[in-house]
Amino acid sequence: MSEDKNRRLVVGGLLLGILMASMDNTIVATAMGTIVSELGGMDKFVWVTSAYMIASVAGMPIWGKLSDMYGRKLFYLSGLGLFIIGSMLCGTAQDMTQLILYRGLQGLGGGALMPIAFTVIFDIFPPAERGKVSGLFGAVFGLSAIFGPLLGAYLTDYASWRWVFYVNMPLGFISFGLLLKFYHESLRHREQKIDWPGAVLLVAAVLSLMFALQMGSKGHTWQSPVLLAFLAAFILCLCVFLRVESRAADPVIQLALFRDRLFAFSQGAALLYGAVFILCTIYIPIYVQGVFGSSATGAGMILMPMMLGSVVGSQQAGSKAARISYRNLMLISVVLLLVGVVMLSSMSPLTSRWLVTLYMIITGVGVGISFPILAMSSVHDLDFNLRGSANSQVAFFRTIGMTLGISIFGSVQSHLFVTGMKSAFPGAHILSTVHDSRFLLQPAVRSQIPPQVLSKLTGILATSIDRVFQYSIITVLLALICIILMGNARLQVGPATNTPYRGGEDGDVHEADGAGGIDGGGETSL
Repeated sequence: MSEDKNRRLVVGGLLLGILMASMDNTIVATAMGTIVSELGGMDKFVWVTSAYMIASVAGMPIWGKLSDMYGRKLFYLSGLGLFIIGSMLCGTAQDMTQLILYRGLQGLGGGALMPIAFTVIFDIFPPAERGKVSGLFGAVFGLSAIFGPLLGAYLTDYASWRWVFYVNMPLGFISFGLLLKFYHESLRHREQKIDWPGAVLLVAAVLSLMFALQMGSKGHTWQSPVLLAFLAAFILCLCVFLRVESRAADPVIQLALFRDRLFAFSQGAALLYGAVFILCTIYIPIYVQGVFGSSATGAGMILMPMMLGSVVGSQQAGSKAARISYRNLMLISVVLLLVGVVMLSSMSPLTSRWLVTLYMIITGVGVGISFPILAMSSVHDLDFNLRGSANSQVAFFRTIGMTLGISIFGSVQSHLFVTGMKSAFPGAHILSTVHDSRFLLQPAVRSQIPPQVLSKLTGILATSIDRVFQYSIITVLLALICIILMGNARLQVGPATNTPYRGGEDGDVHEADGAGGIDGGGETSL
């Protein structure tokens, strides 16, 4: 079989892995109401999502480090295997505690898929082709966030909620088979010592922060002794982690990479973009369903314009990375994102659907551009043995941003909604039965509310979401600062021989290391 065909099959297997990992939380969120009604555990259901994200976030840099040490293939397949096993166990869960534990196992495996997949692409493709392929991966990431809720709703309504987990198994087996048979990497890896103290401290710090944020978003006051204890544990673990990593021979997170301006500010932008992306993905369907009164399927379909925009943005940015600097492409991205978020913050119950569609397209293009560009800028001019760690950190910071976005913006929106309710209905009985905005998403409840009261309630919901988008403008502006500070680096390709080159931040052009063929060894001419 030709090498080009081998590479296409490898890319196809990696795309399936990214599709499953990035789609998982959205497809599960759609089925949560049915899951709770069958398994119970209303007081625990938030951990079904949190357990997955915490395990995924904590595992990403560790998987990336191990792939640098012992090979991409071994740890991609190991992570994929854990993800498949976790998915199967989730589908067999008999109570909420079991489901939470199985989701943690699934998330641990999922943390390996995206960072190692992007690293494999950078190993087997030369710089001239990485932009196009990275754009394809970014488009799949955007597609997954849109189709996840629709697929979850369909499977829950017409099969069983358990199939939102079982659906991963055939896709996972195909991905596993393609990588096992057609990806033959070289053994070009150096022996390193595993930094177990750093790994344990990193997991402890992430867990402490996530527990604190989840408690804060679920009604605990910020003066709560337990919440303050988690915050103190996070700060302590983080400080000790940084000290340990600065002395480790082979640290889990290469702190030295952050001395490079391009790498450091790429991570900052990834974190901030993650927060804004998850905000749009979650709150636009809620707005459409709760304010406009659309069905759950209709609320999912409203994200389609954002999906199309992200596909276009991702593909165009990837194809132009060799001609335009990372910073300039990201400036286009952040301006579009800023315009989109400002427009979204101006929505009202009277806003027409075609205007919402336009807002979503603009926002989607802005976010889509960032997917391939931040991946490429993070591994720019890095040694082969550092690419896994670098790419895992992009996914790590983006997922951290998404998790922070869910916790912080979710807490703000809930507070604004409840405050608006108390102001509009002082002493009303509705306040004793309604403690968040989800009741507006239930058609049976909406139909029993008098029209004048429903109008006031939807207005309060609209205002709370608009205010959250207004606050998110600060996040976009912080991303703009990171992008401005990225420097002028860009991918360059020698015009005469098509030899891959990388441009340094000083404007000089440096010959790149040979991009590997399908074996990753660099011997095969592309």
